[in-house]
Amino acid sequence: MTAAVVKRISLKSPKTLLKRFGGLAFFISVIAFTIWLVTATKDWMTDANRLPLSQLVVQGDLKYLTNNDVREAILQMGHMGSFMTQNVDSLQHAVEEQPWVEQATVRKQWPDTIKTFVIERQPAAEWDGKYLVDEHGVVFKALASTVKDKTLVDLVGPEGSSEEMLAGLREMQPELQHAGFDVVKISLNKRRAWQILLSNGIQLKLGREARMERLERFIRLYPTIEKQGKDIEYIDLRYDTGAAVGWKMTSDQESPKRNESVR
Repeated sequence: MTAAVVKRISLKSPKTLLKRFGGLAFFISVIAFTIWLVTATKDWMTDANRLPLSQLVVQGDLKYLTNNDVREAILQMGHMGSFMTQNVDSLQHAVEEQPWVEQATVRKQWPDTIKTFVIERQPAAEWDGKYLVDEHGVVFKALASTVKDKTLVDLVGPEGSSEEMLAGLREMQPELQHAGFDVVKISLNKRRAWQILLSNGIQLKLGREARMERLERFIRLYPTIEKQGKDIEYIDLRYDTGAAVGWKMTSDQESPKRNESVR
């Protein structure tokens, strides 16, 4: 008896198989093209030569800082990235490193522009005759000689005392101005003793305690002291009552200057 031969015959036509393989090939081609397109687009957008940041817009109410100062601060960063790659925080940090900049906001504008809005520091006093103190009591290293306001009071004190000294200036200056005196300089030594130099050359020694009480005493006593018609070098108010006055020596005086107590 002859064994039966069994053959498997595909019911799918050759056209159907070709169509399936063709669809698979098309799908793979689409995936490959998509990957290439994404890669090429990324390379194009991150190429600094294609999308360079070449424009700068500076905004803000600026009196001392110039557009060129901001430009130079950014250029000092070295290589500038493209619109897509350049980090905004790095730009902001570079701008805020400028002495006159209190705060800066930086953003990018398509396709090639950096926009920065700057808040400029407001000088409230000089610091040690060289630098400046802003309205928050922060010392910043802009030269005092560049300030147009020549009436700023010079503060001289230990490192870290600028905020305390500015507060003292704001407390004492109005009282003195009301009495007709202009403050030129305020000093604070390491023992926290205060001294004030007035525009008439008189030095007030206030000490460490009760400075406002002693200042009021000076204002009260000054008319009496002035009546003596002598040139005053200093008035020492570091007493519970009264004051000690140091007179300036005249050209015909041979003896040292004389102190006198006033009550």
